[in-house]
Amino acid sequence: MRKPLALAAGLFAAGLFAQNVAPPHTTLKEGDMAPDFTLPSTQGGKVTLSSFRGKNTVVLAFFPAAFTGG
Repeated sequence: MRKPLALAAGLFAAGLFAQNVAPPHTTLKEGDMAPDFTLPSTQGGKVTLSSFRGKNTVVLAFFPAAFTGG
């Protein structure tokens, strides 16, 4: 009985800590051009933002811990 309680308390504390972390400082403002970056694709390759400039609208969605066992 103590292990599930300790696990729950640890997860609760981690959640509280995560909420108090300040986001990184940035000089970007609304309407600024996004900096170039490269990310792994779902097909195993790499995708670079600059390869879409002037061609398509890009939407980046971030799902923390999605598709993980935890």
